[in-house]
Amino acid sequence: MLFSSVEFLFRFLPVFMLLYLIVPARYRNFVLLAGSLVFYGVGEPYFVLLLIFSVVVNYGISKYMFWEPAAPIQNRVQRRVKRRRAALIISLVFDFSLLFLFKYWDFAVGTVNQLAGSELIPVLALTLPLGISFYTFQMVSYQVDCYRGVIEEPPGFVPFAAYVSMFPQLIAGPIVRYDEVADRMRSRRMRIRNLENGLKLFTLGLGLKVLLANQIGTLWNTIMTAGAGNLHPGVAWLGAVAYSFQIYFDFWGYSVMAMGLGKMLGFRIPQNFDSPYASRSISEFWRRWHITLGRWFREYVYFPLGGSRVSRPRMVANLFVVWLLTGMWHGANWTFIAWGLMYFVILTFEKLTGLGRKECWWGHIYTMVLVIIGWVIFRSTGMGNAFLYIKAMFGIGAKGIIDKAVWAYIAQNWIYFVFAILGCAPIMPWIDDQFRKSRLWQVVYTAGIVVCLIVSVSFICNNAYNPFIYFNF
Repeated sequence: MLFSSVEFLFRFLPVFMLLYLIVPARYRNFVLLAGSLVFYGVGEPYFVLLLIFSVVVNYGISKYMFWEPAAPIQNRVQRRVKRRRAALIISLVFDFSLLFLFKYWDFAVGTVNQLAGSELIPVLALTLPLGISFYTFQMVSYQVDCYRGVIEEPPGFVPFAAYVSMFPQLIAGPIVRYDEVADRMRSRRMRIRNLENGLKLFTLGLGLKVLLANQIGTLWNTIMTAGAGNLHPGVAWLGAVAYSFQIYFDFWGYSVMAMGLGKMLGFRIPQNFDSPYASRSISEFWRRWHITLGRWFREYVYFPLGGSRVSRPRMVANLFVVWLLTGMWHGANWTFIAWGLMYFVILTFEKLTGLGRKECWWGHIYTMVLVIIGWVIFRSTGMGNAFLYIKAMFGIGAKGIIDKAVWAYIAQNWIYFVFAILGCAPIMPWIDDQFRKSRLWQVVYTAGIVVCLIVSVSFICNNAYNPFIYFNF
């Protein structure tokens, strides 16, 4: 499967961009759609049909939502409201039914069968289509925005299909609302500066993935081979910190690559991260981490339920629903549910006590300790393994705190930890803001990007491929 290698993107991108640039502007949406389907179809030759089917059905439903009979009728406004509500319900049932079938059916059936003590319902063992959680949420946001009137008129089929399947963000986000790209879908100018800046962003994201996430992730994999129950506290914490860096630079790297590719295509893909590991509360962390997912749940779940402008018990119930769904969105496993509910408890505590609005000197430590523990639960294959690992982190039953292996791991990987810590701090954005107009800084930055590209490509050629973590969601 060619999706098992980033090399395919390097083969695909030059040919696609050449064609994209030379065709007349009115055909660029069609080229974008065709290229995106080819890109997705190489990795998912069968599930590309599912993507096309979902796009066609959703487009038809949205057209029905805006349909107006030619002949005058009584109660036109009332019937329009009913028609839009019916269309929205149909679209939500359709989209979430497909997502449930492929992602949650076996988990739900397995739980029911386990409780019943017999195989009452068959397990389907379906393969999870790449990016189904992301493109489902985009189509749901589109339908809800049509219903709310945010989108005043439906686009043509090609612009809509190109929006849903746009390859830079199709597989792992960010989750883009249609109104964010609507103007560029109608017309966009291709500029050399955007191509240059987009290529720089793409290279930076590639470096974050290949040179940081992949390298520091090998330490986590090495530590995990010993088994969670056999780790000293120092080694357990080192492994958990390594995975915390891996998932951050892996997903942030992909998001930056998507922003760069979007800029090259004439679009503005929204920012998905804002130095989340510099946060001083869990509330702040979730305003900075996976920004587009948090925005989606806030605007399409939390606010419609009443948000915080309700009684305290109702607000707590709203938070419970949001974080239960957030955990489930990431995967069909009790570890993801536990991870989501962990944040529900912490965020509820912060909201009720006002801790989330305070900037305390110890807030960063408190936040990062909880985030790291949360990533252990998130990454574990089962709750038993999660408890074993957390138990090892706090030295329960251990014969010592620091093992000699800790110093060996640090000596082998210290350079990655140094760059990871620097990468998590908001240092580079500050430097860029201060010296953006400096020619010297532009030369240094461009030279760094060139070196990053060369080294990243050499690592890709010489190492086994390590897929993006959020491809699994």
